[in-house]
Amino acid sequence: MYRHILVPTDGSRFSARAIRMAADLAQAFGAKLTGLYVVAPYFPAHSGQGYASMSGFRRAVEKEAKHALAAFSAGARARGVAATTVAVVGGEPWQAILRAARAKKCDLIVMASHGRRGLAGLILGSETTKVLTHSKVPVLVCR
Repeated sequence: MYRHILVPTDGSRFSARAIRMAADLAQAFGAKLTGLYVVAPYFPAHSGQGYASMSGFRRAVEKEAKHALAAFSAGARARGVAATTVAVVGGEPWQAILRAARAKKCDLIVMASHGRRGLAGLILGSETTKVLTHSKVPVLVCR
C-alpha cells in the first residue's frame, strides 16, 4: 500500500510516538522511512530572537538534529525497517515537510500533534494542521 513514509521529527516525546507508528506501518507494508528534521533559520541576536553567532547557532541545531534523527534511526532499526534521515533548513516547517515529501516521492506522512488548544494553539498555530490542509498525500497524525 505505502512504499515510502516521511516522518518529520523534532525530537520530542510526541515525535517518538509517531516514529514508532511509522516504523510499524513500514514493517507491515515493506515500506522505507525517511526521517526529517527541519532546522530553523538563523536569526542574529540583535533581532531579539536569535543566537549571538552563526557558529553558536550551527552547533546548537546540529546537536538537536543529530539527537532527533538518531532516535528516529533507532526506532526504524528496532523494527528492521530501511530508513534514511535528512535535515533541511526551512523557514516554515510545514512547507519544508511538504517539499521533502515531494522531493523524496513519499506517499504517506506520519507526524505528531502536540495537541495545543485554546489560546496557545491559536497563537502558535499548528504545523500539523498546515500540513493536513496543504498536503497532496495522506497524513497520519499521532496524538
